[in-house]
Amino acid sequence: MLSLHAPTSPAWLVQIDGHLEELLIDHAHCEKKAAGVAMDLIFAYVDKEDLCRALSEIVREELEHFNMVLDVLKSRGMKFRRLAPSSYGQRLAKLVCKQGPQRAVDRMLVAGLIEARSCERFGMLGEHLAGSDPELADFFSGLFESEARHHSTYVRFAKEFADEAMVHTRLVELAEREAEIIAEGDPFPRMHS
Repeated sequence: MLSLHAPTSPAWLVQIDGHLEELLIDHAHCEKKAAGVAMDLIFAYVDKEDLCRALSEIVREELEHFNMVLDVLKSRGMKFRRLAPSSYGQRLAKLVCKQGPQRAVDRMLVAGLIEARSCERFGMLGEHLAGSDPELADFFSGLFESEARHHSTYVRFAKEFADEAMVHTRLVELAEREAEIIAEGDPFPRMHS
């Protein structure tokens, strides 16, 4: 369903244990960036009305999630602040072809893979925190469905720019690279470390 080539290692849960404040702050930044990516795609592909409408819904949901994370931070006495991001998104962006319809396909698929990884990790966090922090576990579990829907929206609209076979082949290639990037990890406890 999620097009991921490999699951997250359980080592990620060990890395983020004891760093929930940093994880939540990074999560807020990720939601904000996800809204920005969808907005950038609206500007880039303004001639595709159905795509723009779907992306505007993603923008709305991502900003709603951003505000929800800010509320969680505030309720826990945590302050939203700048935080060094993981290199995950930047490394994925480098895989995007620079020209033509392939660029549009890659932009959609990379956005979809990021949503897929977020979805998977929200599910993991929901299970992992169920015993120690049921409120936060419910919060993360509640985001699972929308992230899965965003993933499938991006993959579906990649097919507006190329035929289905080509999109599938490219999705597999990008998913393999995404799995390598996520396996290498990041030194900081982040949503995509």
